[in-house]
Amino acid sequence: RVVAFYGAPQAAELGVLGIGSPASVAKKLERQAKPYATKRRPVLPALELLAVIAANAPGDGDLYRNRQENAIIQRYLTAARKAKAILLLDIQPGRADFLTEAKALERWLKEPDVSLALDPEWRMEAGEIPGQTIGSVDADEVNQVSRYLSRLVRKGNLPEKLMLVHRFTEDMIERPEAVEKPPGVAVTLNVDGFGTKAAKLSKYRVLVPRRFRAGFKLFYREDTGLMSPREVLALRPQPDIIEYE
Repeated sequence: RVVAFYGAPQAAELGVLGIGSPASVAKKLERQAKPYATKRRPVLPALELLAVIAANAPGDGDLYRNRQENAIIQRYLTAARKAKAILLLDIQPGRADFLTEAKALERWLKEPDVSLALDPEWRMEAGEIPGQTIGSVDADEVNQVSRYLSRLVRKGNLPEKLMLVHRFTEDMIERPEAVEKPPGVAVTLNVDGFGTKAAKLSKYRVLVPRRFRAGFKLFYREDTGLMSPREVLALRPQPDIIEYE
């Protein structure tokens, strides 16, 4: 079971991962992950770094997104390795597409302990601006990325890679029944969104995937009454990934 911290060092508002040094955050993650470990199912910690951050200004190529510097990615990968964790690179693509941004991260995705996360909320069409519109992605684009990852795994003889896809509305992934599960890639649909415990439980029941591994996201600041690890593990199906922002 994976337990992850999400964010980026640019601002605390982006998530818990950016609060403090990578090493100190990794230690905090270790403490948070501990209650999720069982004898039958140990925990794998993950640092989920925003590698592509959606922006409300046009920026490079009018794509409304900024790419993380390689030096920052390296810093978090180093911290992840010291903590025996994996690094999850998260893409908020703005007006770019997920495959283009994933390929720009190829040098990192060729590493055995680096995986990928897609944030469709921030996938914009022409004329849309991040933060003003809630985005979405079609199954075809998700499949393009998972097939690309599958090829990297096969060619590099790499361990299975996680591909997390965030979702907090039913139409955030268009045609979810067409999403594929290529070899070497653990496609996981993560039930996102903050609120009360009752609202989160209701959303999980509606959005939890039947054909894929399931994820569940918690928000330290925005959730009303943060669910405890015991409450999270009482979810059915039990989430394979628990993520904190």
